Amino acid sequence: MRRREFIAGLGGAAAWPLVARGQQLARAQRIGVLLAAYSSADQPGTARVAAFLTELRRLGRRDDVIQIDYRWGAGNTEVAKSLAAELVHSLPDAIVVAGDPALVELQRLTKAIPIVFTQVSDPIDSGFVASLARPGGNITGFQNFDREMGGKWLGVLLEAVPRLQHFGALVIPGTAPHGVFLSSTEMAAASRGVTVKAANVRDVGEVERAITALASEPDTGLIVFPHPLTIANRALIHSLAAQHRLPAIYPYKYFATDGGFLAYGPDQIDQWRGAAGYVDRILRGEKPGELPVQTPVKYETVLNLKTAKSLGLDVPPSLLARADEVIE
Repeated sequence: MRRREFIAGLGGAAAWPLVARGQQLARAQRIGVLLAAYSSADQPGTARVAAFLTELRRLGRRDDVIQIDYRWGAGNTEVAKSLAAELVHSLPDAIVVAGDPALVELQRLTKAIPIVFTQVSDPIDSGFVASLARPGGNITGFQNFDREMGGKWLGVLLEAVPRLQHFGALVIPGTAPHGVFLSSTEMAAASRGVTVKAANVRDVGEVERAITALASEPDTGLIVFPHPLTIANRALIHSLAAQHRLPAIYPYKYFATDGGFLAYGPDQIDQWRGAAGYVDRILRGEKPGELPVQTPVKYETVLNLKTAKSLGLDVPPSLLARADEVIE
């Protein structure tokens, strides 16, 4: 019996390191999350993280077998670059990233670590993926907008405020999707007999000067393109638009929730749930290059009537009836 027990004990001792090693491997699964546009105190950013984490748990990814490293860029592109380098050097099993500028940096830094993106507007022309159906390489994710989005923003804002004759667009130079958005906006403007002016901005000071200059022209509306700079400084943009009585349209719901006049864009929270699903599949062995890039199924129109009243605007009943959410 003692000999039998001894042999059984040896078997257990031999098996234990294998079990422990399996547990360590499970614990070693690490996910890096880079939110270039948000700070850790920014509610839209934390809401996205919460949706991502909740979906991972629903898919069976327990907190004790994964480690998530969050990095918050707070709208500062140079800080985001540094954070991207930190994540890549830590060699996670996958990285989730929000925003074009941060993805540009991650793509430059690694061709091996799987990357899942959200809040990226033009992944093909930006060179992130070969195609939507078969991205190839180590990058896939969830696209924000189609190429005609600039014209759609102009059209929705013009429907809300039909008297507008001029439009200013906040453009961050060197951001590939902004060129596409601007071309679409200009084409839509020409077909409607209105004008568009691009306001190139690189920092907060230029944002303030650009909005002030645009407001000097009567009957002008503002189109705010998505970018970490505009997202992180949306409170300033709202304040300036209110000060100059400038009707503005924004790319995401939370811009209107936070005081902006009008927002038209995709359901970002749903995309973060999708990102969790893609990360789960990648950690199970699927290749990111074989997971198709997903495009928005639905765009939301959100109106802030309180802001409309402060601007002296009467929103047409047709738009009110069509809006997905009206903030009063």
